[in-house]
Amino acid sequence: MALNEENIPHESKVVVLVIPSPAQSHLNQLLRLSRQIVAHNIPVHYVSTITHIRQVTLRHQNSISDIHFHAFEVPPFVSPPPIPNNPESDFPSHLIPSFVAATQLREPVGKLLQSLSSQAKKVIIIHDALMASVAQDAINLPNVEKYIFHIFPAFVASVYFWEGQGRPPVEDIHFPEVPSDEGCLPAHFTDLLSTHDYNEFLNSNGDIYNTSRAIEGPYVDFMQRLNAGKKVWALGPLNLLAIEKNDSTEFRHPCMEWLDKQEPNSVIYVCFGTTTTFTEEQNHHIATGLEQSKQKFIWVLRDADKGNIFDGSEAKEHELPNGFEERVKGMGLVVRDWAPQSEILSHPSMGGFLSHCGWNSCLESLSMGVPIAAWPIHSDQPKNAALVTEVLKAGLVVRDWSQRRNELVTASHVENCVRRLMQTKEGEEMRERAVRLKNDIHRSTNEGGISRMEMESFISHITQ
Repeated sequence: MALNEENIPHESKVVVLVIPSPAQSHLNQLLRLSRQIVAHNIPVHYVSTITHIRQVTLRHQNSISDIHFHAFEVPPFVSPPPIPNNPESDFPSHLIPSFVAATQLREPVGKLLQSLSSQAKKVIIIHDALMASVAQDAINLPNVEKYIFHIFPAFVASVYFWEGQGRPPVEDIHFPEVPSDEGCLPAHFTDLLSTHDYNEFLNSNGDIYNTSRAIEGPYVDFMQRLNAGKKVWALGPLNLLAIEKNDSTEFRHPCMEWLDKQEPNSVIYVCFGTTTTFTEEQNHHIATGLEQSKQKFIWVLRDADKGNIFDGSEAKEHELPNGFEERVKGMGLVVRDWAPQSEILSHPSMGGFLSHCGWNSCLESLSMGVPIAAWPIHSDQPKNAALVTEVLKAGLVVRDWSQRRNELVTASHVENCVRRLMQTKEGEEMRERAVRLKNDIHRSTNEGGISRMEMESFISHITQ
């Protein structure tokens, strides 16, 4: 989308420029933040590559018309299929070429920034931590401020800083035993991260987390104390204002009609995000475990996103055990296309979530009162799982990161974890804690609630 004068309201005192990293979870969180900022009558310009603007607008067709999207061309990049069972790490290394290509946005973003800053009193950049290099020309413009958006919880950031300080005693904050970083990220991705100029982080005006003080207050406060006087905001959970409200005349995913027929708290949702691809053997064990558990389920079974989801090649369709879908008819549903996760988790029939523990998924689940069976795969997910299971006590561990991360998760183990979450007194207690967290989170977003006040504080700060 080319920049033109009508995209920039001349009367605006403040405009916001949002720069996400080109992976679905990053695109998604920053789009949700953009929608909340636009709701305060502040123009938002959302930039990415042509491919990734097309991706995020395709998957979020509702309530985005007020955002100015800028789709910029970058050099062609390879878009290989995902690699299941990578011996070094289950991190989606196949996406790295698209991450590298997105760093080439610096020049077009710089030109847009020049244009915006010449017309607005103040330009606010909110950029993904991985996109700091793209926003670096902001330092040359006196009316531009930069804020770093973190897609992981404040707990994860706190643990890194606490461990870096030698794990000193900290009053009024609980640091549980957390998984090591071993196996979380491959060497070639950490090499890419090491190319970032740390000064770009020092030059920021503050930090934003998609979380709520209602569930992470001590960790947000801890990060504030460490932030050298710069402000830290907890502006989440961003998903609560982003659930799509479909009129009866609009498309409603068929799985929702199936859920309407189920009893409250009777269904477990099984989904491992947009960056996970299992081997056929692992998928067969999941299928067999679900079938043997005798619990109702919805299983989203898709290949991980490629760097370019529009490259023309067909995504792999995973085969399941012979006759599986026929045998579980009425008990379970396999969804092989894009599924409305927030809408699914908010349905009253939901009783549990077998999840990779991406932070988006954790927040969506907890804010709907749904406990989590935690099966972390890579990146921040093992530490997110520790937050859910060890701190919030709203879930159980499926795959222990330190002991079993390289092992096949067997059908009997899947069956036992699903039964434990859905059928036992222990699981019911986790569900009760998840509901209490849901109530705390929803109160925080109401008028006078802590999350609502946090958002008002941020809006006031950037518009002063």
